[in-house]
Amino acid sequence: MITVGVEEEYVLLDPATGLPAPLGEEVRRAAGLGAVADPDEVQDELLQAQVEVATAVCTSLAEVGGHLLRLRHAVASAAEDSGCRIAATGAAPLRGPLPVPVTQTPRYLRIGGAARQLVDEHLICGMHVHVAVPDRPTGVAVLNRIRGWLPTLLAMSANSPVWEGRDTGFASWRTIVFGRWPVSGPPPAFADAADYERRLEALVAAGVIADRGQVYWQARLSDRYPTVEVRCLDVQLRADDAVMLAGIVRALVATAIAEEEAGAPSATLDPELLQAGTWHAARYGLNGTLTDRDGRPHSSGDTLCSLLRHITPALEAAGDLRQVSALVHRLLREGTPADRQRRALAETGLPGLVDLITAAGAGT
Repeated sequence: MITVGVEEEYVLLDPATGLPAPLGEEVRRAAGLGAVADPDEVQDELLQAQVEVATAVCTSLAEVGGHLLRLRHAVASAAEDSGCRIAATGAAPLRGPLPVPVTQTPRYLRIGGAARQLVDEHLICGMHVHVAVPDRPTGVAVLNRIRGWLPTLLAMSANSPVWEGRDTGFASWRTIVFGRWPVSGPPPAFADAADYERRLEALVAAGVIADRGQVYWQARLSDRYPTVEVRCLDVQLRADDAVMLAGIVRALVATAIAEEEAGAPSATLDPELLQAGTWHAARYGLNGTLTDRDGRPHSSGDTLCSLLRHITPALEAAGDLRQVSALVHRLLREGTPADRQRRALAETGLPGLVDLITAAGAGT
């Protein structure tokens, strides 16, 4: 069984004002000292109003879901004890009059000094899925084969429509904010593993990024783990939607490995089409067309059906087909988390929106 792990980022909000609360270190420390979460499962993020959790390495989606619910509960409880709440949203709905302080680590302080305004506005939260690969050459082949599906994954995960108290018109404003970093967006196609390494080292040598960790492509090889890391996803309102996306990403990687071993041809999407498809997915979510892995536009429903057909053998092999299919069909019926946020904002205003995203973060 191919293993999988998930990282989720949350923003901390003041329950009275809905503004970001710079209590990340206090929340992280309190969560790690409890009986529910280990210290290394709850981590700092760039800004002091953010925290990140990381699951253990999992072999089943049931494990993924169990870890995410446990960690959401641990961090939510620690946040309540610290006088704030965690919000499961891709972008903080409000920003205060003063910037949120940068977390006091040498690396984060260096990033803050190099890109002040970008860091000040980096109140965004993503979900990262790590899937094991046998070696880096296989990992690069997987990146080449899954890159055309990244806009679809982004559209499915969209959960950041509100920024500075108003609807941005985008389903994933997080994607637009993140896209301003020098190395971001969809990854290029690579000739092989040596080409991947050469291009990363050239970016660092050019001085445009401080280190390899600032290669913020939407999918990349992890330098810490033997995994492909898919990073295009907004953090999810509901833990079971995060589980769905983890199952889909694992199945995409498994399918890509099987295709590579079988010598199947790999479609190469032109970078400008992939970039445009990414912007379109961030703008509309599932409320429009999507480009498939060949760059052709289809309805969102047809694209998701095509995705499921593509990964069905891998889902069946992992025992995930029924669960993932049911959750995908629910997504098509109910809309994305961004759609739910918009409905809350329209019906109950900002207080109702804050209630939605903080209740979801707490797992209620």
